[in-house]
Amino acid sequence: MTRVLQAMAGAQHGGAEAFFERLVPALHDAGLEQEVLIRRNPERAGFLRARGVELVELPFGGRLDPITRYGFRRAVERYKLQVVVTWMNRATRFCPPAQGKFVHVGRLGGYYKMKNYQACDHLIGNTKDIVRHIVESGWPEDRVHYLPNFVSVNDTEPLPRALHTTPQEAPLILALGRLHENKGYDVLIRAIADLPHVYLWLAGEGPLRAELEKLTVQVGVRPRVRFLGWCGDPTPLFGAADMLICPSRHEPLGNVVIEGWAHDMPVIATQSEGPGALIRHDHSGLLVPVDEPRVLAEAIKRLCMNPGLMRNIVQGGRKRYEKDFTESVVVGCYMRFLKKVAL
Repeated sequence: MTRVLQAMAGAQHGGAEAFFERLVPALHDAGLEQEVLIRRNPERAGFLRARGVELVELPFGGRLDPITRYGFRRAVERYKLQVVVTWMNRATRFCPPAQGKFVHVGRLGGYYKMKNYQACDHLIGNTKDIVRHIVESGWPEDRVHYLPNFVSVNDTEPLPRALHTTPQEAPLILALGRLHENKGYDVLIRAIADLPHVYLWLAGEGPLRAELEKLTVQVGVRPRVRFLGWCGDPTPLFGAADMLICPSRHEPLGNVVIEGWAHDMPVIATQSEGPGALIRHDHSGLLVPVDEPRVLAEAIKRLCMNPGLMRNIVQGGRKRYEKDFTESVVVGCYMRFLKKVAL
């Protein structure tokens, strides 16, 4: 049996963090012998322990944080590990030198600076474009691996629209993610200014919340926009909405697109890195240019007025999800990969 340690020092919320919380329990359920280190986070720790995952919380503070360095080294020595998987930059920097005792795998969910990964033996990219980026940065192709994310679907009742004072008959858009400039929610808000009957549920938190709320007033859509905050399980939101929109300026993966497919939602997204690679236009979604609110508004209008197109896009997205992004498919990929690279 392969013995693995996974280390995550991420933020409270985020796409990589959410996938970590899905993958670790799924690997546990598949029988993987794994130890887990996380940055101190009572909510994440409680969730993982409830799923049967044992873990250690460490500060993962500044570069000279001695507690984390000692705790990480002690975990590696205690469990006689074969593989250590570090998620993103901070966890990777704290990993002790492998020195032939284990295989160090860094997992990237974006276009990070490669200097943080020089000590790794192998790298994982969760999109083929990130893998290309890593190889073009000088890494040998045989030590760079594409392992996608998966999305799980829960049987949950749709959230009643009345809870957010939204008319049952109104076209309802759902957008999910961190309220950050890269996500392009300002573009989406400007787009619905040209669509007087459309409502928007924006689920997420971040540094731009106040600015986005102010923008809804400036463009005259505040009565039709609901800021829902961060939603740990967005399944009830998918059940309530009519379409999902990903208006990102920069989006390495576009995990939200996969979530839309998994929940049988028609998806409109910008041609940013991840969604542009995932979506086949007019088949599994609609693609629009980045930073073009009028073009985005036209795409929304087109989908609302064409039920046949909506059905076709839902069917196309569902087929792509079942082929490449279910839990069983991705967990199988990870199990084979870890067995292959283990000492």
